[in-house]
Amino acid sequence: MNVNTDGAKPIYIQISEWIETEILNGNFSRDEKVFSQYQLAEMFNINPATAAKGLTKLVDEEILYKKRGLGMFVADGARESILEKRKDQTLRRLVEEIVEEARHLNVSEEEIIKMLKEVNGNRKGDRK
Repeated sequence: MNVNTDGAKPIYIQISEWIETEILNGNFSRDEKVFSQYQLAEMFNINPATAAKGLTKLVDEEILYKKRGLGMFVADGARESILEKRKDQTLRRLVEEIVEEARHLNVSEEEIIKMLKEVNGNRKGDRK
């Protein structure tokens, strides 16, 4: 992952989302230790305090938990929490943006559904 320092999304959010994606991809399992703030800082060439803020965000969301003196570990149910959060927040926001743009363009619900099915059909072909 490359950190986008010029983007609208804060770096600590990018770090927390990257760790979430690593958990979703199975690169970190329940009770497995994740990278420390210093490892993340070195990996992404960022301030350790910024990396710590990303980790703390995940602790606050109960995706990670702290073991004093040992580091941060993946919490039980982390994967499910991440999936639920991304569906509720990210995916819903994207759908709302699509619906709003469709209204501006006078695109019907049926046309949107057809487009979704076409794109999903094309993506299924990519997975083979």
